[in-house]
Amino acid sequence: MDGLRGATGEALPATGLHVVFLGTKGGPPPTPEATGISTAVVVDGRVYLVDVGRAAVTQYVRSGLQLRNLRGVFITHLHADHVADYFNLFLLAGNGHPKHRDAIPDRVPVFGPGPAGGLPGGDWPTESPDSPTPGIRALTDLAAQAHAYSTNVFVRESGIRLTRDLADVTEIDVSATGASADDTHPDMAPLVVWEDADVRVSATLVPHGPVFPAFAYRIDTPYGSVTLSGDTTYSANLERMAAGTDVLVHEAINVEGAAHLPEALREHLLEGHVEVQKVGGIAQRAGAKRLVLSHVGDLAHRIATPQRWEPWAQQGYDGPVHLARDLDILTIAAG
Repeated sequence: MDGLRGATGEALPATGLHVVFLGTKGGPPPTPEATGISTAVVVDGRVYLVDVGRAAVTQYVRSGLQLRNLRGVFITHLHADHVADYFNLFLLAGNGHPKHRDAIPDRVPVFGPGPAGGLPGGDWPTESPDSPTPGIRALTDLAAQAHAYSTNVFVRESGIRLTRDLADVTEIDVSATGASADDTHPDMAPLVVWEDADVRVSATLVPHGPVFPAFAYRIDTPYGSVTLSGDTTYSANLERMAAGTDVLVHEAINVEGAAHLPEALREHLLEGHVEVQKVGGIAQRAGAKRLVLSHVGDLAHRIATPQRWEPWAQQGYDGPVHLARDLDILTIAAG
């Protein structure tokens, strides 16, 4: 297993298992040093995309990945920083046909959360009060409607495929777990949400403040496994699903030294995230062979650096630790 290296824009080897960190930024506010969270797991050239944050489509192309090789999209939850570029996969990267240019294939499977079914209480303003908690299917449908004029004109000008037809959306059913907006992450066995001859993708519910559903994913391949935490605080479900994984890609924040943070904000952040100084224990308990930090936020220093973050994350963990940067590549097996 290689360490992380920066992407060159050249094609990855045709075989093997690689992880391309398209964007590593945690949180919605845009910053110049990193783009929104998005991670591509590449198996023998086939791309499985987890989350599609700000600029992810541009980063996908910049990394050298081929759009025609996209085989599935897996959304952890519906916070804007995880889906800001989601519909652009179909609106922009689907503009054209893979027979004629590099474009996403027909009917890309999309997996993600269904409707939350409830909001936190209190006297708060509410966007779209008639439908305040849509799931990934409604998000896709409504985005297609909002961009209908562009699509309809392009169909007539250049014969592109209808945008909404490109996404084959499945909302992950967690009803059998007893989960709800009031009980967001009951103990559960992982659910297999996608499987073919070579790749199996599993999901489990994780705690991310009031957000529901919020998922972590594990991708098992002939070359090894990659587990991606999504946004979460400490989670027995995640550790169970990540057991023995080759790579655990985990989110983290740092609040140490952030004296300016109001206490209410600090408590809010820790309800939904793991402190970088404690993430190593999660990897150790899971028996993960390698820990990679992505979706990171340093509330004290603004920019997370390997010199500061990797020793923090190493605490309580025996394996190698890496802080991912945009367009880094981790090769797990070269094939």
